[in-house]
Amino acid sequence: MYVLSAIGASNTFEVRVKTIHNPVNNAVLFQRHTVRSLQPFSFFIVGFLMLLFYSNIFWLFEKLLKWKNGYNRIAAAALWFGILFFADYIIVGFFQDFKPPKSAIFPEIALQNIVSDKWRHIQLEILLIFLFIQGASIAYFFSKAWVNNELIRKQLAAHQLSTEIKFLKSQINPHFLFNTLNNLFSMAQGNGNEELADGISKLSEMMRYMIYESNAEIVPLSKEIEYLKNSIVLNKLRYADDEVKVVFNYPEHLQDLYIAPMIFIPFVENAFKHGVLINRSSQIDISISVVGEKSILFTCENTDYGFIRKMDDVDGGIGLENVKRRLELVYPGKYDLAIKKEEDKYVVALKIDLE
Repeated sequence: MYVLSAIGASNTFEVRVKTIHNPVNNAVLFQRHTVRSLQPFSFFIVGFLMLLFYSNIFWLFEKLLKWKNGYNRIAAAALWFGILFFADYIIVGFFQDFKPPKSAIFPEIALQNIVSDKWRHIQLEILLIFLFIQGASIAYFFSKAWVNNELIRKQLAAHQLSTEIKFLKSQINPHFLFNTLNNLFSMAQGNGNEELADGISKLSEMMRYMIYESNAEIVPLSKEIEYLKNSIVLNKLRYADDEVKVVFNYPEHLQDLYIAPMIFIPFVENAFKHGVLINRSSQIDISISVVGEKSILFTCENTDYGFIRKMDDVDGGIGLENVKRRLELVYPGKYDLAIKKEEDKYVVALKIDLE
């Protein structure tokens, strides 16, 4: 209402010409003309102000948040502001450029020149109104973003608390578990079954990682890769050598990168669960690479037999929606997950920005 009032206050002005009558024939020599310069076109100005506000909060600022360079963000916002302000000046000024009746004595005096001058003179007021709307859109957008971030933070805290409670309820005494695994490892070695002993050793390492290290918010990427390697070895024990071939590529010399634990394992387990069949030849290709300085690209491809079930199947496992929810809580706006079928393969690509 205040903005509209400010526009309305500057919209109406009068061009006064003193009326003089000819004493001989009483003809009108000068006549007063009242010109309302902007009143019919206020809706154009209000329309541009609304376009500035809503395009900022629903489109522009969302795009700019994904840009890393702060100067580019400011330049893009200023450019869009300038485009709308200039468009308002041109369009409203165009409609103001009309030709009212000329004076009987001075036909060369065109009132549209006075109207155009008035439109140019009030541009400082219009600019201040545009700047006010720009500031209001910035305040609204970031206030809303702060509220959403607080809500996500509280959801993440509640989710972590729930997970810890469930884990504590189902947790087996770690000492009993590891003592049992050590005894099974010794028995397997004593019987000369090196393959079974190696499987038990891998399982022990995985359980130790899950119990003692995966409760941290972030872990070294090297440990996450080691966990995936052990998981692959154990999953392959269920199949013959010619039934599944697994290729796992990862950097040999990792940088000091940290990532949320257990973030990749659901996709690997899904590849074994839905992409491998007994008595059929299958292949799983897994890759982890470092993109740039602070981004991780994870890909997993497995054979698709045309009837692969969804990740959130009813018979267990971590569903796709749960994986997306965790990514949204841990890496909001910093990940890109693509899952699709390509010919005879099921492909997962996950890119995470660790900055």
